[in-house]
Amino acid sequence: MKVNCPTCKKEVVWDKTSMYRPFCCKRCQLIDLGEWADEEKRIKGESVSPENMPQNKTIYFEED
Repeated sequence: MKVNCPTCKKEVVWDKTSMYRPFCCKRCQLIDLGEWADEEKRIKGESVSPENMPQNKTIYFEED
């Protein structure tokens, strides 16, 4: 199957050998990551107010 890279729109083969799928290369993958980090991209929805955030929950892990 072929898809377009979300960043540069170049055609990319979608299979196990496509290391950066759905991106064509590491550069396009990092550009996309940077856009999420800078909040240029967002998932639509309402913001969570501080009152609704979990308060100081401690998670314990068992060691084998």
